[in-house]
Amino acid sequence: MKVLLYAKNQQIVSKSGVGRAMAMQKEALSNYGVEVTENPTEDYDVVHINTIFPSDYFMARKAKKQGKKVIYHAHSTKEDFENSFTGSNLIAPLFKWWIMKCYRLGDLILTPTNYSKKLLENYGIKKPIRAISNGVDTELFYKNSLVREEFREKYGLKSTDKVVMSVGLYFERKGILDFVELAKTMPEYKFIWFGFTPDMQIPAKIRKAVHTQLPNLIFAGYVQKEELMKAYSGSDLFFFPSYEETEGIVVLEALSTEIPVLLRDIPVYEDWLEDRKDVYKGKNQREFRELICNILEKRVPVLTWNGRERALERDVRRQAEKLNQYYKELAAA
Repeated sequence: MKVLLYAKNQQIVSKSGVGRAMAMQKEALSNYGVEVTENPTEDYDVVHINTIFPSDYFMARKAKKQGKKVIYHAHSTKEDFENSFTGSNLIAPLFKWWIMKCYRLGDLILTPTNYSKKLLENYGIKKPIRAISNGVDTELFYKNSLVREEFREKYGLKSTDKVVMSVGLYFERKGILDFVELAKTMPEYKFIWFGFTPDMQIPAKIRKAVHTQLPNLIFAGYVQKEELMKAYSGSDLFFFPSYEETEGIVVLEALSTEIPVLLRDIPVYEDWLEDRKDVYKGKNQREFRELICNILEKRVPVLTWNGRERALERDVRRQAEKLNQYYKELAAA
């Protein structure tokens, strides 16, 4: 059995969670012994599509005509498209129509969590849908105290500074406005955001926020995963105030690296991350402010080992094993 990982548009999404999920799929499946190709001219049994560009749609249609099996990986929903790029809310209904058109070509639809599975089912999609984590390489993302000093020196941080980090595109949905406001009201701590979106693609209020000049606020831009690994180990708290996710690959990375994690209390985490056991969760700025202080000043229990356990449950090797089983079932159907 050979699987085509259709990757024509991988470069376009390389700096997003979808791009990282695609890269992990390729590596994990190859390591697991699955025969994988990215060349659509080769013969294959199953095509696995992760993106929703027109070329992906036509690839799925072509595969169906040739009698091949199609897996559509539903990383995107209408809910996580909203409050992103300029005009995203206006065209969100059209976006929903398009992704449904794409996903319905799948003989099997995969999506990262039970939460996103329920969203798709509520859209009225009748095809089989299974939840499978995007996964995290727990052997790559681990706590490394040796890089703490290097990380802090690069970004002008003192060894005594208490550092709050986050990762994401410059989207309102990611909670970036809340992150900046907290930095303004908590000058005793350092705040650093990794990720980037061009000014022309984001609304004026987001542009204003990311150009805020504060002595305790750093926008580090997009960095490679090696640099991000150092940030997880060199910071004191991973704060992810996102309002909507289908899973959150950076959350998995943070959990795996054993940095304390503070999340917005949203439905996507309900059935796999327990508040005050695996992570801390807050609902608003007042709760976030209180929790940030309590975590950084060590007034609450450290939960990082439990968080690491949740990451281990979603290790990429386990997900590759599940994927391989799905491929076999589909090819045999």
